[in-house]
Amino acid sequence: MSKRFFGKLYVQVLIGVLAGGVLGVLYPSFATELKPLGDVFIRLIKMVFAPVIFAMVVLGIAKMESMKELGRVGARALIYFEVMSTFALLLGLVVVNLAQPGVGMNVDAKSLDTSGIKNYTAAAGHAGGFMDFVLHMIPTSVVDALAKNDILQILVFATMLGIALSHMGKRAKPVVDCLEAFSNSMFIVVGMIMRVAPLAAFGAIGFTVGKYGLQSLVSLGYLMACMYLTCVLFVVVVLGFVARYAGFSLWKFLRYIKDEIFTVLGTSSSESVVPQLMRKLEHAGVSKPVVGLVIPSGVTFNPDGQCIYYTMAAIFIAQATNTPLTLTDQLVVLGVLMVTSKGSAGVTGSGFITLAATLASMGKIPVAGMVLLLGVDRFMSEARAITNTIGNAVGTMAIAAWVGSLDRERMHRVLDGHSSAEELRALYADDGDDVPEPQVVVPLQKASA
Repeated sequence: MSKRFFGKLYVQVLIGVLAGGVLGVLYPSFATELKPLGDVFIRLIKMVFAPVIFAMVVLGIAKMESMKELGRVGARALIYFEVMSTFALLLGLVVVNLAQPGVGMNVDAKSLDTSGIKNYTAAAGHAGGFMDFVLHMIPTSVVDALAKNDILQILVFATMLGIALSHMGKRAKPVVDCLEAFSNSMFIVVGMIMRVAPLAAFGAIGFTVGKYGLQSLVSLGYLMACMYLTCVLFVVVVLGFVARYAGFSLWKFLRYIKDEIFTVLGTSSSESVVPQLMRKLEHAGVSKPVVGLVIPSGVTFNPDGQCIYYTMAAIFIAQATNTPLTLTDQLVVLGVLMVTSKGSAGVTGSGFITLAATLASMGKIPVAGMVLLLGVDRFMSEARAITNTIGNAVGTMAIAAWVGSLDRERMHRVLDGHSSAEELRALYADDGDDVPEPQVVVPLQKASA
């Protein structure tokens, strides 16, 4: 029993997180040297992220019965993303105004050392307007887009190729079969990489605690607590309502994707679980085309956790530096973030860059105040990444239910733990995890397309 329990990936990741935290407290100098463990894992995931996303998007669109279906799914997905992002931004704005974590710090923005954020402000300085954003979406070279892991550019090309293959019909079958085999091989590679997730979590958490220490977080602990509380409220209340409306239990669904949640906790990157999350959602009854279209686009256009962080961090800096903001000013912040947040990706640090770009474009809140966040940004990134992941997964289920591409009978059986032994072996074989015992062996029907 203990071997089966400790053999589970999420248990190993949790142990890695706890061990890294203890090491960071007891031996901080040694723990800070473990940062490469987390960096290597993120690089391994980024290595396969572009090809997996490319193949899944192309396959998802190519297998759609018509372009009408693509437009139907895509339009509803964008509507859902915008509504959820706005809810997240508003919730963060409300909580930070009620809690006021920055009030009383009385920080002089002119006296702050901005050397620690020079890289972020430099990146923010390159942020252009709307037309620059549109031009950036179009890759100058497909190879360049894949090499840079540029999500937006990959989505543009993959969507166009998928539409072309769909128009070709049966003539495209050899290409589709080749991409399907390629996609399956990439999932096997991902399974190999995931075996080192516990070690990566150990190194990443050890470095963070060892470098910044526990005492250094006391002054900003209130902000962190507010951030985590807001994320919990968003998941339980907002996403709970979405799940209930879509016809499934949020708690059962979170239990189903617990491996992915704990992996994100350790790596602080929502990108680290995209491939296996896509596979699990297919297993739960979401059609392959919907998964292939919604999950990759949701990484960029539905960053719920980062939206919460953006409004809370921006207003916190204003409070800490005694920068007066009227209600109109805060609504302007909200409006700007509704646009800039859509370009943020699921990689650690991207939220910091986007926030810098937003503050720099407004000119009201001092960008130098971001120095105050450097010590705790890494800790808050776990909350952002986990909320992003849960929001994207729940959103995919909801959109699938919305467009009639969710096999509800299969969904309930999977979430209740009634998968057949064959289905469980197929789901866990590539990851190398021990296959859990099914509660009830019931043959699953094929998910509707």
